[in-house]
Amino acid sequence: MIGLISATAAGAVARDRLAAAWPERTRVYDGPAGAAVRAAFAECEQLVCFLATGAVVRLIAPLLADKASDPGVVCVDEGGRFAVSLVGGHGGGANGLAGEVAGVLGAAPVVTTATDAAGLAGLDTLGLPVEGDVAGVSRALLDGVPVRLDAEVPWPLPALPLAPPGTAAEYAVRVTDRAGAAGGREVVLRPPSLVVGVGASAGAPAEEVLGLVEDALREAGLSPRSVARLATVDAKAGEPGIVAAAEALGVPLVTYSAAELAGVDVPHPSDAPLAAVGTPSVAEAAALLGGGELLVPKRKSARADGRPAMATCAVVRRPVRGRLAVVGLGPGARDLLTPRARGELRRAAVLVGLDQYVDQIRDLLRPGTRILESGLGAEEERARTAVAEARAGHAVALIGSGDAGVYAMASPALAEASDDIDVVGVPGVTAALAAGAILGAPLGHDHVSISLSDLHTPWEVIERRVRAAAESDLVVTFYNPRSRGRDWQLPKALAILAGHRDPGTPVGVVRNASRPDESSRLTTLAALDPATVDMMTVVTVGNTATRRIAGRMVTPRGYRWQGEHA
Repeated sequence: MIGLISATAAGAVARDRLAAAWPERTRVYDGPAGAAVRAAFAECEQLVCFLATGAVVRLIAPLLADKASDPGVVCVDEGGRFAVSLVGGHGGGANGLAGEVAGVLGAAPVVTTATDAAGLAGLDTLGLPVEGDVAGVSRALLDGVPVRLDAEVPWPLPALPLAPPGTAAEYAVRVTDRAGAAGGREVVLRPPSLVVGVGASAGAPAEEVLGLVEDALREAGLSPRSVARLATVDAKAGEPGIVAAAEALGVPLVTYSAAELAGVDVPHPSDAPLAAVGTPSVAEAAALLGGGELLVPKRKSARADGRPAMATCAVVRRPVRGRLAVVGLGPGARDLLTPRARGELRRAAVLVGLDQYVDQIRDLLRPGTRILESGLGAEEERARTAVAEARAGHAVALIGSGDAGVYAMASPALAEASDDIDVVGVPGVTAALAAGAILGAPLGHDHVSISLSDLHTPWEVIERRVRAAAESDLVVTFYNPRSRGRDWQLPKALAILAGHRDPGTPVGVVRNASRPDESSRLTTLAALDPATVDMMTVVTVGNTATRRIAGRMVTPRGYRWQGEHA
């Protein structure tokens, strides 16, 4: 919950705008500012104070205890011009909150955290439990002092300006699921790499299940902070002791059917669970389902009263899964690059793309991002490279123009990728949509996009598709319409359409949509000169309902509307 505090009428206006925008996330604290701040500080995860920063500093100073547990505090001036991340920038989420508040109020976010200001990923913002000298190692990264990566467990991290392998470095970032305190000048990141399979008899006490899991982890030298989940059989989904153990560890409980578990090859099958729940293994099978390394074979709980054990567990280190984000950059304009695409570019440690597209977004990448760029004609090579980097455990962004799934990199990448990596698609504004917005509303009814390039598709197939679109009276957008070596395909496609449409059918021609040298014009099917078209152009041919209205190309959604404007 976000507490909202103001002291003046002007501050209350901005406060109420935020409360109206986030009714489920916010709570307004009325009354004297001092009392309101104290109450919100005790009850909320974050605060937004519509007060002077000096006043807020004096009010919260006696309340501050620990940066890991204090709420994040954002200050907004009474004019609503600035949203200042005051304390808890990383741990309390104030930096992100300042950006969100600014977005709602039309303010400018002010973030002074050193790593954010320098574009570095904060070590305490990676979504992993973190221990050790965060401030010291972060300062070393900022100052360009060598920091080595000790990846005992490979994990897809965002870009960090780390020293090349083999470089002597006094500072280190260690990624491990092993127990043990961080050393001096070291940060330890705990990846969620462990799965604990559990089985239990009916009525097994929570303390017995939890104690067994904790003992197994401790004796194996493993950190409880790296446990990703507890896993068991469906029949035990509601077993109180297992549910309570998962809650105590702060991890989800996942369950599998007996048939799924029975299909897992385990080292220690047993007749007892087979008779009870229909599978020869619960703990080991539940931990191993999905693959991984068995670190702790099945073990039973030990009861002080000497009675039979009521719980079993096993621990597996799950396989590392790299991450591939296939990112559409849009048609070229920076303001048409989506926030999600920006986020994925910042999250990636490896960027793969066409050199000219890399140049478009190079300034958005974090320091330390490894860039693998190549020229035109190497699409399949880039797809293979991106997948290989993800399989090696990296966080990878593969970029393409427009929407990556439309005549771009998603198709070849997903043809290469198997289910051993995580794949995320990030949509972008396509060339057809960008051109359509410039022309008016040519895509207001059914439409189709067809690439006229026969480099990957035989012309016979392309021609059949154009003919089908013509006979179906679809609006047609032509991608890759004409190049120096392909100058006859567009005239041929237009001739096919002309056999089914009036010569006066509106045609929109847009070159470099959304870019500084953008140009566009409206013409007709009969008047279009193919020689004026190149590979940077999108050609949109209307259907029999498309009209030119007030200088814009419009395809009506309904034919009744069309009749009124005929």
